[in-house]
Amino acid sequence: MSDTIRLRLDVSYDGADFSGWAAQPSRRTVAGVLTEAMGRLIGPDHPLGLTVAGRTDAGVHATGQVCHIDLPAEVWTTLAGSLLRRLAALMPPDARVRAVTEVPDTFDARFSATFRRYEYRVADTPWGPEPLRRYDTLGWVRPLDLDRLNAAAAGLVGENDYAAYCKRKEHATTVRAITRLDWSRDPDRICVATVQADAFCQSMVRSLVGAMLSVGDGRRDPSWPRTLLMLRERSSEVTVAPAHGLTLVEVGYPAEGDYASRADATRRMRA
Repeated sequence: MSDTIRLRLDVSYDGADFSGWAAQPSRRTVAGVLTEAMGRLIGPDHPLGLTVAGRTDAGVHATGQVCHIDLPAEVWTTLAGSLLRRLAALMPPDARVRAVTEVPDTFDARFSATFRRYEYRVADTPWGPEPLRRYDTLGWVRPLDLDRLNAAAAGLVGENDYAAYCKRKEHATTVRAITRLDWSRDPDRICVATVQADAFCQSMVRSLVGAMLSVGDGRRDPSWPRTLLMLRERSSEVTVAPAHGLTLVEVGYPAEGDYASRADATRRMRA
């Protein structure tokens, strides 16, 4: 038996009171409360190797976040039947571990992922977001035209350099492959943008949404967001949409036997 067991954790959280996913000194983060809860179960000195599919920003929510940890085999043998229930008792009410699954050590929550899918909710109703959805839905004061939103979205799909929409990091590429970007209206009249890609740069989704909203309310032409793809630096014309409308809803992975090859390919691509 291996000395350690790798576990996939499916996590959801209300990002309103978190300073994002990544642990930060003196700040409340999702990784911080998860690490604290695990530390109370197995002791604070054991390195978990906590790795997440995507580091969400402050205020961003998740219903489909994925991370992995490594536990000593003997600890997992003790906790296997009760870890989910124990975490439910130790985690705060705005963060939940929804599933715990034993996976091969070739599984990497970040690099094995094939896609991330987000949704952004916008209420353009005259009365604004419903009170029970105020923390995950942006209120927009101008009426939005769904056809214009989708025309703008269509021009942004594909593999492109999204430097105009990203907060650039040194030695990191801003080339991404968006496989889905479209808008629909829910039965409750909320506009929902769905965007899926292999990965995203920091603030990329919210920047894309900000650009498309200026098209949807008539201030910009539907072709304008695509013209920005010619830029090789962040555009000052793009307004970043507020964080609270954004939710990470799904992370996709290949078949179990392809975890390692996918991770290797992703690392080469990001380098």
